Amino acid sequence: MTTNVSIIGLGLIGGSLALALKRNPEIIITGFDRSYKSADEAYRRGIIDIVAPSVKVAAKDADFLIFAVPVAASTELLQEAVSWELKTSVIVSDTGSTKQPIMTAAQGLIDKGITFIGGHPMAGSHKSGISASIGHLFENAYYVLTPSANCPSDDLESMKSLLTVTQGKLAVLDASEHDQMTAVVSHFPHIIASSLVNLLASQEQRQPFVRRLAAGGFRDLTRIASADPVMWRDITVQNKEELVGQLDRWLSEMQDVREMLKTNDPTSIEQFFDHAKQFRDQLPSVTQDAAQGALYMQFDLHIDVPDHPGVISEITRILASKEISLTNIRIVETRTDVYGILVISFRSATERNQAAKVLEKETEYSMQIL
Repeated sequence: MTTNVSIIGLGLIGGSLALALKRNPEIIITGFDRSYKSADEAYRRGIIDIVAPSVKVAAKDADFLIFAVPVAASTELLQEAVSWELKTSVIVSDTGSTKQPIMTAAQGLIDKGITFIGGHPMAGSHKSGISASIGHLFENAYYVLTPSANCPSDDLESMKSLLTVTQGKLAVLDASEHDQMTAVVSHFPHIIASSLVNLLASQEQRQPFVRRLAAGGFRDLTRIASADPVMWRDITVQNKEELVGQLDRWLSEMQDVREMLKTNDPTSIEQFFDHAKQFRDQLPSVTQDAAQGALYMQFDLHIDVPDHPGVISEITRILASKEISLTNIRIVETRTDVYGILVISFRSATERNQAAKVLEKETEYSMQIL
């Protein structure tokens, strides 16, 4: 018996979700995107089975209807969907990173007797668009589901069953809890990272050389500030209340830090850094067997190589011989608090760990997964 899944929005997330779901031969994927070019590419590459001429046509015969568009667009479509012709048994979901606005927008469908289960696959890529779609994007990443209070348990199990093939780690949370937690571990850090970069940009006007010094640890620390500003504008607007609360707590923490610095007590300062180190070192690391958290990350391997001609080609030759793909490679000039001179990035923890094993076997270079 076939299952009809309709995906609205064929970007990185929608396309990757379609590829993952197609591992199940009983699933038929119908796709719709406002960009005909994206929809056509998805069909030509076999990412979807059917191109729908409109969002309403895509939704009409769906057993599962998934909105893989930005939250603002999802809220509009969910409100419009109340008037669409849908199967009474359809299960509707989304992929947005903030859930309370989505759950509010879906209330009209819920009142109509349609099951809605919010979704947030916590995975991403340094690339975007349908061309960047990969079937293993969600593997070992948390995929959070936020069902409504009256969601039938059978429908929740059906949603879980559908998504099992993605090999993501399914977790069920209340929408408000989800937004509180992602605020502190994902959304707020983006604000802090962007603030640090803007502070650096301001200082560069007076001290131009500071840009070069930022090429090491500072660049890694603030990597997330390079994310799509439009997307993060929307996330910030949608999760404003939680972010304001986090900012209040941060300002209180910074006030305590300011007083600590003014007092200049070496013991207190050491305890401050030690407490952070101890807690940070106990956080789960992303390995082949652990789940990726809320922040998108590249999977980096730091290698301490000698500075001589041919060393980079040696590394890439070894990886190529084992068919291990990398996404980025760079030499670190300013290495304060950064291990190694060479940093190689991979698409997944699995590829990074494979690369580490191969390079440890075939070279004498020391390396570290941070």
